[in-house]
Amino acid sequence: MTSAEVCYGTGRRKSSVARVWVRPGSGKFKVNDRSLDKFFGRETLKMISRIPLVLTETENKYDITVNVSGGGISGQAGAIKHGLARALNAINDEWHGKLRKAGLLTRDSREVERKKYGQKGARARFQFSKR
Repeated sequence: MTSAEVCYGTGRRKSSVARVWVRPGSGKFKVNDRSLDKFFGRETLKMISRIPLVLTETENKYDITVNVSGGGISGQAGAIKHGLARALNAINDEWHGKLRKAGLLTRDSREVERKKYGQKGARARFQFSKR
């Protein structure tokens, strides 16, 4: 893939879906038409979203545009990370080993277990009283 092209990656985590576009640029990171700093309040979530860029040493070489929906902010950060890793993998096959070894190309399949009837939650029960 040539560096002038735009690359796309879809990332998923919990019930969040992120559509990530990567194009050559100066390092701008936009999430839902806002900067990454404005979109995520917590520093850890910003860091999670940038992991693939740090790993491939391309922090200021590409502009990233993201549309993310569904779930909460933690799931959205994970979805962005997954989508960004997939898009970077499409740009350069040499990064595949690094991204795979770090576990960034694998979709985290953990989902919330459903609540069962007659119980307080998925596993939690109501307190038992003998008398």
